[in-house]
Amino acid sequence: MLATEALKVLKRKGLRMTPQRQAIVTEVMRSKGHINAPAIAARVQARMPGVTPSTIYRTLDVLEDVGLLSHSHLERGAEYHHAGESGHVHLTCSRCGAEDDLSMDEAESLERLVMKHKGFRPDLTHFAISGVCSRCQGRPAKG
Repeated sequence: MLATEALKVLKRKGLRMTPQRQAIVTEVMRSKGHINAPAIAARVQARMPGVTPSTIYRTLDVLEDVGLLSHSHLERGAEYHHAGESGHVHLTCSRCGAEDDLSMDEAESLERLVMKHKGFRPDLTHFAISGVCSRCQGRPAKG
């Protein structure tokens, strides 16, 4: 979705469109893949130095509330992505930090396993699965 379309969605919801919010929304919608709040802050503050971190976090929450963004909790913190790009499960190597993902089709058997044994339907897109990547498995852990 383009930034102009996202701004229209927010206006239709009756939200105030301050210059700061417009700058944040524009940067978020321009971003590709995952992005975190500090990276968004750095980009927005480079053009508009007065934007506070709290304004950025509130705007991210608003974008998520209206369905334009989703977030996942990775080892290094929350990462945001456009809502249409959330159809995967994050895999993060706890040794080297490498990231990969599973499609929802690939993760379906894990979801079924959790449901079968616990009667619980997990949201596998919200958190990363931590582990050790194939490269690091052959190496001794750094101590």
